[in-house]
Amino acid sequence: MAFPGLQHVALTVGDIERSTKWYSALFGADPVLVEDEEGGRFHHTVFALDGGMLFGLHTHQGRESKDAFDEQRTGLDHVGFSVGSHAELEQWARKLTELGIEHGGIKKARYGSGVSFRDPDNIALEFFTGPE
Repeated sequence: MAFPGLQHVALTVGDIERSTKWYSALFGADPVLVEDEEGGRFHHTVFALDGGMLFGLHTHQGRESKDAFDEQRTGLDHVGFSVGSHAELEQWARKLTELGIEHGGIKKARYGSGVSFRDPDNIALEFFTGPE
């Protein structure tokens, strides 16, 4: 049996309104779902990305830590978004600049190339393409 692919990613954020606006600009789309979970334990805002992937933003009704993200803590290191080519990676680097999102430019390695950047909670994100 093949191991299944990722269906969704959900990130806990410090300010849901700020993050929703930021990710809406990045994705060029509005969320497809904005609601409180049935039990009232958390609120989520969900975006539908190409390929059927869902990307969620969560708050835990004020119980979330307000600490900035740190990839050196156990847990998430970063979220990588797949792009099809180096040319597309260049387009995304330009879009980040247009949106005023700081990034490290395109970094090349033997296993591929990427552009790293961070969201308002300092969560590490990356656009990545394999070697050409």
